[in-house]
Amino acid sequence: MSYQVLARKWRPRKFAELVGQEHVVRALTNALESGRMHHAYLFTGTRGVGKTTIARIFAKSLNCERGESADPCGECAVCTAVDAGRFVDLLEIDAASNTGVDDVREVIENAQYAPSRGRFKVYLVDEVHMLSKPAFNALLKTLEEPPPHVKFLLATTDPQKLPVTVLSRCLKFNLKRLLPDQISGQMRHILGAEAIEYEDDAIVELAHAADGSLRDGLSLLDQAIAYGGGSLRAGDVRAMLGSVERGQVLGVLDALASGDGAALMAESDRIASFSPDFGGVLDDLATVLHRVQLLQLVPGYRGEESDAALAAVAERMAPEDVQLYYQIATSGRRELPMAPDARIGFEMVLLRMFAFRPSEPGQASAAPAPRAVPAVAAPPSRSAPAPSPMPAAAPVQRQAPPAPAPVPAPVQAPAPPPPAAPRPLATGANGLPDWHDVVERANLRGPIGQLAQNCSLRGMEGDAMMLALQPSHMHLAVEPLTSQMEEKVSQALGRRVRFRFVAETAGNTGGSLGTPAERRAQAASDAQANAEASMETDPLVQTLKREFDARVIPQSIKPVEPGT
Repeated sequence: MSYQVLARKWRPRKFAELVGQEHVVRALTNALESGRMHHAYLFTGTRGVGKTTIARIFAKSLNCERGESADPCGECAVCTAVDAGRFVDLLEIDAASNTGVDDVREVIENAQYAPSRGRFKVYLVDEVHMLSKPAFNALLKTLEEPPPHVKFLLATTDPQKLPVTVLSRCLKFNLKRLLPDQISGQMRHILGAEAIEYEDDAIVELAHAADGSLRDGLSLLDQAIAYGGGSLRAGDVRAMLGSVERGQVLGVLDALASGDGAALMAESDRIASFSPDFGGVLDDLATVLHRVQLLQLVPGYRGEESDAALAAVAERMAPEDVQLYYQIATSGRRELPMAPDARIGFEMVLLRMFAFRPSEPGQASAAPAPRAVPAVAAPPSRSAPAPSPMPAAAPVQRQAPPAPAPVPAPVQAPAPPPPAAPRPLATGANGLPDWHDVVERANLRGPIGQLAQNCSLRGMEGDAMMLALQPSHMHLAVEPLTSQMEEKVSQALGRRVRFRFVAETAGNTGGSLGTPAERRAQAASDAQANAEASMETDPLVQTLKREFDARVIPQSIKPVEPGT
């Protein structure tokens, strides 16, 4: 008997064997058990998520010899014929190759005849969006008023291309992309049944490479088993897929966090030695950055792969830097096909991350002090006149050698100036310290900065600061953000402070809490208004409006940033 690929051998035969798509299975099961079945169903979703499989199981449920049921027996002549693809009353039509109106007319003409063996004649139209417009028009009447013994099951990967007249006549089910955990669980089940040895890391690599499609994942599994000579090892899978270990990607982030360009290029060379798919490496880099950001910003987050290495990277990198690196990785992934060479494009992405890494305060190197250069007499120019001949030498009287010049005392570097006294805090209109000035001095950024920017200082009692928040922002005042903000503000003020947060509506304060975020928004609004007014009064703009009936689009006007 010839070998049967895993995707076909392990295709589900019952609803209970389906992986994922519980929302579709529940709806179809209830419809079958209650007898409230529609005449046309549309299954949408990406490739390999079970559209055709669900349609075939539904056809078996309708025509099983033991009666209509959500759990067909799988043993009767009808069930075995459907599984083998030879049931006469299940007509599978590939719309990609039968797009014309003549093909649809043949379906319509045959639909009026009663089924030969089953209770229903089932038409399964795959990739239905490929039908031509005349073919859709010919199908509409039958879809709207089909014979009672006909069911239409339509499947497509691109529902946007279907006419709304067809969509309105179908019950639509959107099949979801499968999660890596669902794909890896099915792979482990299959490998156990097939008695094939495997490594867990190999399964994880294949599940991620499947990209939400179980069929693609099982095809890759077949390929990996053949590549590994009957077993499944992580090293073989990575070599087959052109992927690298997560540790290599973490090495890149570690070099970026250290600001070590040489180490960064060494990591790039190490990755290149595996001859990987550099696009996939950038995808892996973006995925790890996503997990790092979750560890940083979501208190108590524990992902499936959150370990000490990820936590260490999360501690060393600022949250806003992780966002920047993620943006560079994803944009570099899109630009990779335009690079002269995939490796060059990959290295330029890493160098872009390195070039835009943040500089810590005090890192900027001061200009070197000028060195004292000894004065040296210049040789006479060739064009200078020759010295006049010496007159006859008179007798020279010998003189005593001059006394040696005293050695000058070493010159001291001037003493550094004493540190400037810290600038006193600005005072607000209410006589309290200006909270905006406090936030700037404490250099609050990231989630802590988001909390601080939406606060307003309402009072002080000893070391306690009462901070007002809009009720819609009270969810920000949670641990560990509040304690971290207390620590940073205490360091900036030189004394220990504690916070008390109160909910306060803007209506109690004339429509505004006076928070730094509101100040910044008002400043941006004023700058925008000034920019629009300046544009309207510009002579050239007025000429264009007068001569060419032009108009100014306010949304296209951007204020000039200070210093540009």
